[in-house]
Amino acid sequence: MNQIRYIGYDIKHDADFVFDLPNGHDCWLLLLTHTPAHFLVDGELTEYPAYSAVLFPPNQQIYYSASRSIYENDWIRFDSDANAVHTFPIQGEPFSPQDPEYCHQIIKLLAWEHAETNGQSNEIIQHLLSVLFKKLLVQDTENLAIQHQLVQLRKEIYNSPEKEWSVKRMAEKLHISPSYLQAIYKERFGISCMNDVINRRINYAQDQLLNSNLSVNEIAYRAGYQNIEHFHRQFKKITNQTPLDYRVTPLS
Repeated sequence: MNQIRYIGYDIKHDADFVFDLPNGHDCWLLLLTHTPAHFLVDGELTEYPAYSAVLFPPNQQIYYSASRSIYENDWIRFDSDANAVHTFPIQGEPFSPQDPEYCHQIIKLLAWEHAETNGQSNEIIQHLLSVLFKKLLVQDTENLAIQHQLVQLRKEIYNSPEKEWSVKRMAEKLHISPSYLQAIYKERFGISCMNDVINRRINYAQDQLLNSNLSVNEIAYRAGYQNIEHFHRQFKKITNQTPLDYRVTPLS
């Protein structure tokens, strides 16, 4: 049996929207995003694409926020002892439903039924929730796998910016073509894979300039630059300062 507590659809928030609940709800929470959003997963804040779904079990940390100028979603908070809910294979982590518009329409119907007071509403809600969870389980396995691989690739880039990253090397790691990698990476994270590498390297260099006594050359090397002049050019292009100027008076 499932019991809806609260439900909303087509809910819009501004760019500064943040939902932070360290201990979670005392019930289940199902989200379906209409826009890209940041989610905290395994301690890392990652942007997930529009039309992602996520099922949070009771008492699990929940953190998500807008990542663009607007955030929009559908959501259901509910109690459940249904096996389909408790054994749902993906919990606490966003995934991509095969047919998000279908799921959106079911949530809209659920909201209408939840507002009704007639005797049939509860029965209809049970059937609709059953259909919703069956629909969420219909996954494009190949797409789900490549999305997970992209997240893992980005984690490696952020943890090891000094590696000799290239589009070709990254594509080989995922066993896909370079052109396909560039397309899906940009769609997934809103930035090209090489620009992401560059940004991470410069971010690492900024941190080391402010928090270490290493020389600029050593920092450049540790950030993955073999050519010091190239490092200086990219650093100034992104920060509008030379590395030495940044070390003395970093711009806010």
